[in-house]
Amino acid sequence: MRILLVFFSLIIILQSSLVPKSEASVELGISIGDEGLRSFYLAVGDYYKVPQRDVIIVSERGIPYEEVPVVFFISGRAHVAPEVVIDLRLRGMSWMDITLRFGLTPEIYYVPVRVGPPYGKAYGYYMNKPKKEWKKMIFKDSDIINLVNLKFVSEHNKFLPREVIKMREEGKNFAVINEETKKGKKDRDVRDKKQSKEKNKGKGRGKD
Repeated sequence: MRILLVFFSLIIILQSSLVPKSEASVELGISIGDEGLRSFYLAVGDYYKVPQRDVIIVSERGIPYEEVPVVFFISGRAHVAPEVVIDLRLRGMSWMDITLRFGLTPEIYYVPVRVGPPYGKAYGYYMNKPKKEWKKMIFKDSDIINLVNLKFVSEHNKFLPREVIKMREEGKNFAVINEETKKGKKDRDVRDKKQSKEKNKGKGRGKD
């Protein structure tokens, strides 16, 4: 009996070791080893209202992490499954070609920036051309990746786009920018809450 138990235990161990780590990790929802990258994927899922598992699957199909938000952005605008967008990208299509394929235009990538330098060539195009000509603009992959992440990070963490732009121009990647703006949002919320309490205390004393 003991020999049989040992035998079955060895089979279970061998089977678990043969399961690809990516598959096992997707089931657990903790496949991202690096905390910053994991936090980035969690933010993507939260912002685009999709399960973390779906975000991880997109990455594991070979889409670079900074392009994962682009997949969900386009799929949402085009009303198609993310898998459709992924398949087109993996065939070698540019993000601009994929955008146009679904009948979308460069207008969808615009993010209002009141103050601050243009965000690469993309913002130069937006700022130097009348709005009626935005549909005719052609963006490189890097422009679309930057603009989608700018919108995602700034809106999700409630940061001014110009502040995100500044971090990007300093050479920071979007995983780092997401972490810094998330921390900045928490610090700001704590500070605002503290100021609100102090203000309310002051009002209470005035009544005496």
